[in-house]
Amino acid sequence: MRPDGEETTAPAGTGRQPYSAGVQVAALFGFLVASLVVAALGGLASAANVTGWYATADKAPWSPPNGVFGPVWSVLYTAMAVAAWLVWRKRTSRTRPAMAVYVLQLVLNLAWTPAFFALYPALGTAALWLGLVVILALIAAVAVTVLYFGPISRTAGLLLLPYISWLVFAASLNWWAAAHN
Repeated sequence: MRPDGEETTAPAGTGRQPYSAGVQVAALFGFLVASLVVAALGGLASAANVTGWYATADKAPWSPPNGVFGPVWSVLYTAMAVAAWLVWRKRTSRTRPAMAVYVLQLVLNLAWTPAFFALYPALGTAALWLGLVVILALIAAVAVTVLYFGPISRTAGLLLLPYISWLVFAASLNWWAAAHN
């Protein structure tokens, strides 16, 4: 373990060799692609609805313009991928459970957009309440991910804090939409 509290890439006594630079670059690319896939699938689930029912929905007074969401999510998905990569490359006994929780939060992230946007035309307000349940579960999953990532890589844990902040903000928007539509 280094003086800053982070474990080294190949902890002493594990017998594991550090990953080669090529493997590390490929893995980072893989984590970025995974985040891009989740973002793209979410975009597909919301695209028609953002200009459909959501355009005329009663939104929270603190809701930013639609153009803010894409850039913010792009930064957050990139930070998520880098955080996961930082943890993956450490190869500690804690890495596998940390990555499992990370995958769980990615699945919940992916589930929120269809629940909130795509199900609304069929389910109405019930879809918005379902979306709220999903995003609250997502916030909990990301908080657990931070708790798993932090001891492995402090930087990785810190990279997820803006994500939690944004999710809490998004949950407030979701709550307003559910309560007022």
